[in-house]
Amino acid sequence: MGPIYRIVAIDARSRREGRDLRKVGFYDPIKNQTYSNVPAILYFLGKGAQPTGTVHDISKKAEVFTELRLNQTKFKFNQ
Repeated sequence: MGPIYRIVAIDARSRREGRDLRKVGFYDPIKNQTYSNVPAILYFLGKGAQPTGTVHDISKKAEVFTELRLNQTKFKFNQ
């Protein structure tokens, strides 16, 4: 069994190995399998979270940013 990486939201002011605020997904590079909790990711991105380059690439493949744009468009129309 190969490595499986957790995707977590952490406070930028904490150490890299600091306690995560929330687990928002995982990535298995061997099986090329990704699970993303899209509502949680969108919540943190909406609060100003900045994904690492790797998480950005994984999220882009999972079309998280398409979902973010759709939510922003809905929000603008509902104001």
